Amino acid sequence: MNTKIPKESLTVLTDMVLPGETNALNSLFGGEILARMDRACSIAAQRHSGQIVVTASVNHVVFTKAVPVGSIVIVEAKVSRAFKSSMEVYTDVWTEDRKSGQKTKVNEGIYTFVAVDKTGTPVKVPAIKPETKLEQERFDGALRRKQLSLVLSGKMNPQDAKELKTLFIG
Repeated sequence: MNTKIPKESLTVLTDMVLPGETNALNSLFGGEILARMDRACSIAAQRHSGQIVVTASVNHVVFTKAVPVGSIVIVEAKVSRAFKSSMEVYTDVWTEDRKSGQKTKVNEGIYTFVAVDKTGTPVKVPAIKPETKLEQERFDGALRRKQLSLVLSGKMNPQDAKELKTLFIG
């Protein structure tokens, strides 16, 4: 199985916020943003693995700015790290100014997907090799995030979370 690079999974979804997708403040519903993020991340995970993928978890979401009706919304997703059958996918959400084209980051999230066969059994995925500084930072952080999730869910003994220990012990 060949190692891949993050940009091979890059997925960009561009859309406009319509009135029926907004709340009482005429801003995009948070759930609508989450659905768009999930779709982009799913496509990125499929591109990386070449397999059917299922959402295993939404690990982190940050809403930093409201997205008004009429806004152009860009959702960018790519695999940040691949494990045995799971992949962490990082997504950034931007709005784009119609006149200047300037982008403003409004949201980010981290999703985990698992590659499965037609019976739903997990299958191996290719390794990933980061190329940029940001990709390397996200790649390195992914193992710590995975260990934290496993410790919190009781699936890993805290003593075995070596990457997490380095944050506190050195």
